[in-house]
Amino acid sequence: MIKVYPDQEAISRAAAQLVVEQAAQAVKARSRFTLVLSGGRTPRRLYEILAQPPFRTQIAWEKVHIFWGDERCVPDDDPRSNARLARQAWLDHVPIPPKQIHAIEGNLAPEAAAQAYEALLRTFFAGRQPRFDLVLLGLGEDGHTASLFPHHEVLKEQVRWVCEVYLSPTEPPRVTLTPVILNQAAVLAFLVAGAAKARVFQEVLQGQPDPERLPAQLLQPEAGRRLWLVDQEAAARLT
Repeated sequence: MIKVYPDQEAISRAAAQLVVEQAAQAVKARSRFTLVLSGGRTPRRLYEILAQPPFRTQIAWEKVHIFWGDERCVPDDDPRSNARLARQAWLDHVPIPPKQIHAIEGNLAPEAAAQAYEALLRTFFAGRQPRFDLVLLGLGEDGHTASLFPHHEVLKEQVRWVCEVYLSPTEPPRVTLTPVILNQAAVLAFLVAGAAKARVFQEVLQGQPDPERLPAQLLQPEAGRRLWLVDQEAAARLT
């Protein structure tokens, strides 16, 4: 499903409402809500909105478990840390129990961080289907999402839930969830804003299937929903 909004502010508010709705449904059904956060700059405004009334008062925070879709292998206080951004803009301002904020350990070596996060997830979902209630994702201009980059070997992963990702020598290594677990989600919600994303958004949705070049095409929940929350600029090339 595609929902088009006037601008990024409207996307952020719609995403906040989606978080509230999915949290209520999950808590009613299973007494907990599992939310996977996106990296990048796009979700910052969403985080700020969730930290403020009225949304701040509409979620049972004591029932929320926070995870991340990917993370750079950098110290916790590094400006490039996805967890740092989310904490500063949102998580430090709401009463989620600290033990329910499950950050990727970016200060570890990539392989160790990936193994530790996979172990955490397998313990968390032990005896249950590994199904996140809501996964928030972005879309890069090259078609990547989370840290699933074009032509990277992680795109072929069939077993592991979490993998290390090496890009260039000038970029810190990363840790990412893989399609193996992401495609188990109840809802995958992509937040896409800006004219710079128009070409790749149109290709991902309406172009030929080519997940090696456009990894976002890999993410289609097996028994859930895929939502696109986009602004008018990003949707401009859709036919």
